Amino acid sequence: MEEVIHKEKQTFKTNWKKDSRQEKPRLLETVQKGNELRIPVKDAELSRVLGGGLVPGSVVLIGGEPGIGKSTLMLQVALQFQGLKVLYISGEESDSQIRMRAERLSYNNDQCYLYTETSTQKIGKALQELEPEIVIVDSIQTLQSELIDSTPGSISQVKETAGDLIRFAKETNTPVFLIGHITKDGSLAGPKLLEHMVDTVLQFEGDRHHVYRILRTTKNRFGSTSEMGIYEMQSGGLREVSNPSEILISQRDEALSGIAISAAIEGMRPLLVETQALVSTAVYGTPQRNSNGYDARRLNMLLAVLEKKCGLRMGTQDVFINIAGGIRVEDPGIDLGILAAIVSSYENVPLDASICFAGEVGLSGEIRAVNRIEQRISEAEKLGFKTIYLSGFNKLPGNPGKIKVVSINKLEEMLRLLFG
Repeated sequence: MEEVIHKEKQTFKTNWKKDSRQEKPRLLETVQKGNELRIPVKDAELSRVLGGGLVPGSVVLIGGEPGIGKSTLMLQVALQFQGLKVLYISGEESDSQIRMRAERLSYNNDQCYLYTETSTQKIGKALQELEPEIVIVDSIQTLQSELIDSTPGSISQVKETAGDLIRFAKETNTPVFLIGHITKDGSLAGPKLLEHMVDTVLQFEGDRHHVYRILRTTKNRFGSTSEMGIYEMQSGGLREVSNPSEILISQRDEALSGIAISAAIEGMRPLLVETQALVSTAVYGTPQRNSNGYDARRLNMLLAVLEKKCGLRMGTQDVFINIAGGIRVEDPGIDLGILAAIVSSYENVPLDASICFAGEVGLSGEIRAVNRIEQRISEAEKLGFKTIYLSGFNKLPGNPGKIKVVSINKLEEMLRLLFG
């Protein structure tokens, strides 16, 4: 005689005390406007990428490579929320390991609670009893629900556990941070649905051999998606970098060829970055094209423009490009600086250290206008640059300041002015 045994499974709690959902459909005109109150975030870089603070009830997903500093950043943020009850849920480390990391950080929060657990049913009970004001989960791939018969980290488990925490955030108006793993190609692990479910997706990136880390926004329902925060990894945690232009320009005591300074814009922040180029004769037949921190396909395009419009034989040269500081810049406004550095290395002629560049290069060799030119000029002047090369199609501000503005329309004009 067969006997079927049904396993009793306890569901994740869904009826929270602060449930603010509406019961019936309403006309859009009858909905009251929200006052958009945000929870202040002491970390200025994180506050910038979030859009000016933490929105109540929002769910923020943070991804990054192993060892890049995701757990350190989130624990540091948890300790900075003074006066707020924070629950830090860890499925990867023990209480003692987290305590050791917290002792290295120069912050203290007597309302920060730790809970090392992977079962969402037990986590639901803890959330009901503690009623935290901020929740941090490290990481979403380690959690598992008893309602799903699969291993932690599987697509079904990630969807179920993330859905439980998102429902908790929306029903109780409590912000939730989710730390996520990434795959070998750099994308967030798990179903793509996870990125659609959350409100904000942040990418924590950087080279572990460099001390600087970049926090980028790839999705944000409450702010801009082009913001960037910069941190410096130190023994005592992550230090906010308030003026990244100074650290992205290396200090050198002599003039060197192949180096140019470009005025870029990342989100709302102007940056002056050092673009480095090395051009040497190809000895293996097929020339090499290597780029670090800059789009390799765009580099190939710029080299074709340089050969076609300026007559430089780049087809026989190896070209290596590097953005100093280990960061990646996506602003096309650094095209002019990239080409200036390449020609400087090709001719072995150093550029004047007081010159910077801001311009996008088109396929016909024209210098195209870039956005927010006033901020680029102001940042260059603030850091002591005396001359800036930019497109003649840019509408210049009425008073550009003491810095000299050189307007050019063609790439050939710039090379003639710089190299004769």
